[in-house]
Amino acid sequence: MDRFPAFISLADRRVVILGGGDAALGKARLVVAAGGAPILIWPEVAESIRVELSGAATIIEGAPTRADLTGAVIVFVAVDDDGLAAEWAAAAKTAGALVNAVDRPELCDFTTPSIVDRGRLTIAISTGGAGPAFAKAIREKIEALVPARADALLALAARYRESVKAKIAPPARRRFWENFFRGPVAARAYAGDEAGANELAIAALNDPDTDKMDGVVHIVGAGPGDPELLTLKALRLIQDADVVLYDRLVGDDILSLIRRDAERVFVGKAKANHAVPQEEIERRMIGFAREGKTVVRLKGGDPYVFGRGGEELEALKAAGVDAYVTPGITAATGCAAAAGIPLTHRDEAQAVTFVTGHAKDDAEPDLDWGALAALKNTLVVYMGVSKAGVIAARLIAHGRAVETPAAIIENGARSEQRIVKGTLGNLGVMIDAAGVKGPAILIIGEVAARADGAGLVDIAAQARRAA
Repeated sequence: MDRFPAFISLADRRVVILGGGDAALGKARLVVAAGGAPILIWPEVAESIRVELSGAATIIEGAPTRADLTGAVIVFVAVDDDGLAAEWAAAAKTAGALVNAVDRPELCDFTTPSIVDRGRLTIAISTGGAGPAFAKAIREKIEALVPARADALLALAARYRESVKAKIAPPARRRFWENFFRGPVAARAYAGDEAGANELAIAALNDPDTDKMDGVVHIVGAGPGDPELLTLKALRLIQDADVVLYDRLVGDDILSLIRRDAERVFVGKAKANHAVPQEEIERRMIGFAREGKTVVRLKGGDPYVFGRGGEELEALKAAGVDAYVTPGITAATGCAAAAGIPLTHRDEAQAVTFVTGHAKDDAEPDLDWGALAALKNTLVVYMGVSKAGVIAARLIAHGRAVETPAAIIENGARSEQRIVKGTLGNLGVMIDAAGVKGPAILIIGEVAARADGAGLVDIAAQARRAA
């Protein structure tokens, strides 16, 4: 560390900015955000800058003088001319101010870091002026991990800090705050339920036996497989979890993002092979939460689209466990995008319908085939590989054209993705010819013709070459 990091209060302190362009505006924004009232001085100041800073800064259009620097704590020199920059940086230092000269680290007493701003929580990343772009890249990663409502939780903590100090003995105090910042109180604050978070905080304070504090469960959608398709919230939650219960469709790339000391529990299901019964999954989630742990139930796709997330949420709430759902990119949208298929299109499909091709005990899905065939819009079938021939036959029997385009996307949005396209009439043949095993979705409708995939002729040619 070659610079001393410090957070300085700018309230009632003189901060001068020399310059009238975008660089000066950037510094002014930082000062205003930190509670300061900058004085911006330069002969020409852009109209847009005057409008934006109106009421927040003092703007003096004219040549600066050395007297303008008297009493300044900080001076930003944001000018293009190297000679002027050096001249005014020297003058500011003579006046006793700390100087930051934009893009001229050799003239700076300090540099402005890349900042993650969450109100009371401020994170600054600095490279000492050597690599601002690198600092920005690090900031973007941190932004993904810090909850947007962190300030609300910190405000609640500040409200109770003295009460906690007075009521809870030091040995238990640390555990209390760990639960406060990672358990149900935090979950409610992050969800925007500040009143509920306050109630839980009061209850925890009134019963400071922290070993009895319950944890929280997050039912999280992991998306179709590509870790870059995780939401920022999903990434934060799986990296904060004590326990992660995950499905078969959650790949190693996503599992690698779980923190190393977290417990991982595989509860996946495959067709006709329910490794862990649903009731047992629910029982485990409830048990872990009652041990005071932060639990993530990680599901492929979206928990509320054929993911049994609704059932799990009901079980958790019935058990009195705090639980929240974080949506994910569902297979239909993620895989269609990866295959170049727009699910809706002004010329070809004004609606899209999601159905499941999977039924209990491997039976034929109980769907309104007549209604589905009559829609003549995009139909997306989840878990329909084994029943593809039956699905095609039912739709055709109820009026859907044999020539309707169809596509199969196997392992969508993953490195091993495969796309096969053809028509509804040969949907079952496409499955067999390509050796599709799943997981896969079926897309039926005019938009499926746009798929970036191979047809039956291409598959046959590939088979001949392989032979």
